[in-house]
Amino acid sequence: MDLRKLKKLIELVEESGIGELEITEGEEKVRISKSVSSTQAYVTAPPVMQAVTPAATEPVPAAAAPAELLTQGHVVKSPMVGTFYRTSTPGANPFVEIGQAVKAGDTLCIIEAMKLLNEIESDKDGIIKAVLVENGQPVEYGEPLFVIE
Repeated sequence: MDLRKLKKLIELVEESGIGELEITEGEEKVRISKSVSSTQAYVTAPPVMQAVTPAATEPVPAAAAPAELLTQGHVVKSPMVGTFYRTSTPGANPFVEIGQAVKAGDTLCIIEAMKLLNEIESDKDGIIKAVLVENGQPVEYGEPLFVIE
């Protein structure tokens, strides 16, 4: 996609009241999403097959059982049904890590619902004690996502 066209689309999203715009031209797909503090552009290419290694499929050990964690802090729950993402783009650093301090309003994750990317923000100041969902996994309404201490 032409860079001038992309810049013009970003300007249109910034100036308008819409939160997100997605355009597909042939095999190119552009999604421009406006957050409270900035505008982000996501450009995706056709999917590429990757080899799965045994290390990539092993679960990450939890520090404690989820039921035990839920009683020891503030639980951030999913406000919708969708797909949970810890990062803004594949390969990027997660929005938050266990042990990281967060303030109310900080982005914790993204939930994709009906092709829209919804930033889920912290509703409390504190420290991330647990991430209860794996990246790319489906979540239900009200499902616990994070524990903040």
